[in-house]
Amino acid sequence: MAEDKSKTDSIIGNLMGYIDTRLDLIKLDLQIKLKSIFVSTIHGVLLGLVGVMVLLFLNVFIALLLNDLLDSSYWGFGIVTLFYLILLVILIVGLDKKVFQGMADKAFRNTIYKADESEQTI
Repeated sequence: MAEDKSKTDSIIGNLMGYIDTRLDLIKLDLQIKLKSIFVSTIHGVLLGLVGVMVLLFLNVFIALLLNDLLDSSYWGFGIVTLFYLILLVILIVGLDKKVFQGMADKAFRNTIYKADESEQTI
């Protein structure tokens, strides 16, 4: 009787240890994923900020260059503004959201499959 109780206690102890280990692994996996998301977010924000600054200064440069070429103080800025206005109209009227939906589907499908493959190799 005492031997059965010690076996049961041993099995319960092993099971609790297994559950604790699994919980620790899940926490560690979650921590790694959150760290990766954080780093990716910071990287993306910094790239976006630098990209916007480059685009802004490039557009000012082009507008000033056009001003100089046209011997005007405002036509260069008008031409650059008109270019972006035409681009905006094309995006609003001409492009369907399905184009972007297809790109998003492809991008996220690849990341999900890669995550599934990495879990299967463990």
